Amino acid sequence: MNEQRVALVTGGMGGLGGVICRRLARDGLQVITTYSHANAGADAWLAAQRGDGFDFAACRLDVGDFAECEQVVARLLAEHGRIDVLVNNAGITRDQTLRKMGPELWREVLHTNLDSVYNMSKQVIEGMQQRRWGRIVNISSVVGQKGAFGQVNYAAAKAGMHGFSKALALEVARHGITVNTVSPGYLRTRMVEAIPPDVLESRILPQIPVGRIGEPEEVAGLIAYLVSEEAAFITGANIAINGGQHMS
Repeated sequence: MNEQRVALVTGGMGGLGGVICRRLARDGLQVITTYSHANAGADAWLAAQRGDGFDFAACRLDVGDFAECEQVVARLLAEHGRIDVLVNNAGITRDQTLRKMGPELWREVLHTNLDSVYNMSKQVIEGMQQRRWGRIVNISSVVGQKGAFGQVNYAAAKAGMHGFSKALALEVARHGITVNTVSPGYLRTRMVEAIPPDVLESRILPQIPVGRIGEPEEVAGLIAYLVSEEAAFITGANIAINGGQHMS
């Protein structure tokens, strides 16, 4: 193939998202990332990446808003000509037990974490079918596989992502497009590193047979493989990368 492939990574300025963007860029893809309207540090993040040699394109986007996704992706397609790889990575948590969870917390998480997968995939699937090649990777979570106390909204959204992956994989397999889910466990990101060390040591690590949390680079390596030519026979899969915390 002569043309450089283009990857769109939602939520690419987060701990895992940034590592995914850098890995795909190192593998030769042109990378575009999205960031939320609430992200006031986007310019500084992009400048830091440029300082490290990564020249990412970026766009502000509410991934839960279908009309905005339609407009922004149309602009990206006009500017870049194609989107070959979509990594649906954007996500939030709004933890609360169901007894105390108001409908706004439910809707906010489903809106950002699950609606976004439809909103973004819908915009790129036609071009992938026309080119008869495409890769969609949906970033779920071990929570979507095993559940977690106080996270009915997050667990429902993350489990729903894989149902979406399986159904879409069936629809587009004949067009050379694969759709897969990746379900990470605890990773070394800012959110996990904010957990008090005693809680990490006494409550979390004992659940993980390998005895440590994961590195974002390990997940990014898996994603890089799934979007490669070599992974053309993998579709509709949910790949756990959680150190053995949950096996299915």
